[in-house]
Amino acid sequence: MATMKYGDYVATIEYDSDIDLFIGCVINLGGPVTFYGKSSAELKREFRKSIQVYLDVCKERGIKSEKPYSGRFNIRMTPQQHRYFAQLAATKGKSLNAWALETLEHAEK
Repeated sequence: MATMKYGDYVATIEYDSDIDLFIGCVINLGGPVTFYGKSSAELKREFRKSIQVYLDVCKERGIKSEKPYSGRFNIRMTPQQHRYFAQLAATKGKSLNAWALETLEHAEK
């Protein structure tokens, strides 16, 4: 699956052969923002337009628009789990944060 970026917004891109269009879906917002295009240039244009429409609608309705994810991820666990994972990370010569990020990055592979 391909991705496309516009500012801090990230979208996945897929091709739908039934309608002969590329479909984009913004993945770092809580609500669905989608767009379509026949070419990469059109897709980029539509991506920008869709984000602007999203921001305009939020403003018009007095809704605070969501910001793309901050990059912070908190996880709750027991103190025993925290100790275990911190020790495991240390045996790999990594901080708990670096170890967790590496582990998550490899989860889909």
